[in-house]
Amino acid sequence: MSTAIDTPTDVAVEVAQGNGSGAARAKRDQTLTGWAFAAPFTVLFVLFLVVPAIYGLYLSFTGETLTGANSGLIGFANYTEALQDPDMWRSLGNTLWFTLLSTIPLVLLSLAFALLVNLGLPGRWLWRLSFFMPYLLASTVVVLFWAWMYNPKLGLINGVLAEFGIAPVAWLQDPNVAMISVVLTTLWWTIGFNFLLYLAALQNIPEQQFEAAAIDGAGKWRQLFSIVIPQLAPTTALIVTLQILASLKVFDQIYMLTNGGPAGSTRSIVQYIYESGFTGYRFGYSSAISYLFFAIIVLVSIAQYKLINRRSAS
Repeated sequence: MSTAIDTPTDVAVEVAQGNGSGAARAKRDQTLTGWAFAAPFTVLFVLFLVVPAIYGLYLSFTGETLTGANSGLIGFANYTEALQDPDMWRSLGNTLWFTLLSTIPLVLLSLAFALLVNLGLPGRWLWRLSFFMPYLLASTVVVLFWAWMYNPKLGLINGVLAEFGIAPVAWLQDPNVAMISVVLTTLWWTIGFNFLLYLAALQNIPEQQFEAAAIDGAGKWRQLFSIVIPQLAPTTALIVTLQILASLKVFDQIYMLTNGGPAGSTRSIVQYIYESGFTGYRFGYSSAISYLFFAIIVLVSIAQYKLINRRSAS
């Protein structure tokens, strides 16, 4: 009768196999745990974003209406009509004009305010609170406040102008100044977010760089353009990108302040999409405009991404 004796090599192989299976089991458990935590978000993401997006794309190729009438699939007819719609192009032009008018001052003024606060002004916490507090307000509160300010007869702005002998201005009723009025409201409301981003970036610049520049004889303005501005380039790129995308999607303040008027001079493309679907009852047509607008946003995002990468490489 013979008895098998395990050699040290056999024991090592068995241990290694046991450790391997244990590691694989632990990795599988971690994967399942991760999916379990991600499952609620994944389900909600699919139900409330992916599915509506796919369904909206389908609607853009149909004649679906809110009244229930449906002419079925009509191909690219909605897209063709949208590209020939002067109201759509005018709304898109208003949106681009608002984006241009709002993005530039929202970037430059937020940078200027951040630089001033970063200088060490007394009561720095109060300045930070003052600039950021309006951003926390709901759009309805902001609109009610500024609608009263813009009131032609009782508004504070015209009251101040009257003290200097200036005739009252119909801020929200004059097509020539209505968009400017909306932009001013947007500046006051949203500048705090960009301000905080710039302030955080300024506080992350090493103090040693300013000390070295001062030893070399560089003044404050030289330090600003040689140290501060280059160091803030990534933050500026982020703010510009976020601001352009936010301005392109403007709706709340325009809809509540002017309802797109006077004479359609402030109507944004998002409002036109809303009106086409819920006022004109044409879901298919409004969906087609939505996807045309989505394509514009994608192109703008790609262009900005390439521009930022090109500057970073150089």
